[in-house]
Amino acid sequence: MNFSALHQQVKQQTDASLLKLIDDLPDYAPRLKDAMRHALLAGGKRMRPLLVQVVGNTLDVPKKDQMAISMAIECVHAYSLVHDDLPAMDDDDLRRGNPTCHIAFDEATAILAGDALQSLAFTVLADAPLSSFAESKRSQLLSVLAKSAGYVGMCGGQAIDLASTGKTISIDELKALHKLKTGALLQACVEMVAIVSEGLLPQTKIDLMAYAADIGLAFQVQDDILDVVGSSEKLGKPAGSDEALGKNTFPAKLGMEGAKRELAKLHDNALQALARLPYNTDSLIAFSELLVKRDH
Repeated sequence: MNFSALHQQVKQQTDASLLKLIDDLPDYAPRLKDAMRHALLAGGKRMRPLLVQVVGNTLDVPKKDQMAISMAIECVHAYSLVHDDLPAMDDDDLRRGNPTCHIAFDEATAILAGDALQSLAFTVLADAPLSSFAESKRSQLLSVLAKSAGYVGMCGGQAIDLASTGKTISIDELKALHKLKTGALLQACVEMVAIVSEGLLPQTKIDLMAYAADIGLAFQVQDDILDVVGSSEKLGKPAGSDEALGKNTFPAKLGMEGAKRELAKLHDNALQALARLPYNTDSLIAFSELLVKRDH
């Protein structure tokens, strides 16, 4: 199977699993349930589940373990986007080419949908069927997801982003911000798979996490570049929104050519980390290529 076909398969499987997850919830709050479904299933590239499953396939991790991690990660990611789009945050009307959750429903319902999706992520990790080895690692999985989503991860990064909007910060501060806001959840994808990989050598995990750190930051650099050069149609949200909001970005700090050089450097570092792994890393290389060359 070529990488594009694998990506499509992962997207279809993830969408189907997430739809079932929502549909299986009781119907006593149907508007909230509809808002959760909207947030989870209104488009999305499923890059994080793809990363989980590419790493999982490389390490021969059972599919049910991969799927539980993928679903939990997507619930957290979807919740973060719902809250990120709120008027008190980035105040966006479009996400993935569709009305944002607070536009499609209302602000209170969107807040509750985000809250419920975050809780659902931990329900998945706590209750989903896992392999016997992964079963013994549930508490570690929950800890990694909680940290990557919370104060020392995504939420902390978002707080720094909000505090620095309209102000000047250094390039090192910008990198630190995005290692938390964007990178932490991508690193969690890799770390959780590593946790449930039986017999994984410590050095192999170190190299995998180095790869994850580099692609996590590269993901944000490319996002910043696309916000300048991409089209609103392809991005699924207004292009140029970062500049309009007064956000610190890599092109703003380094210039467009400097941002592209930073992207290439991070990509090269990621490939060097992969070269140290005792596995066939073709799919991991393909994932990094997809990440840095995407146009949306």
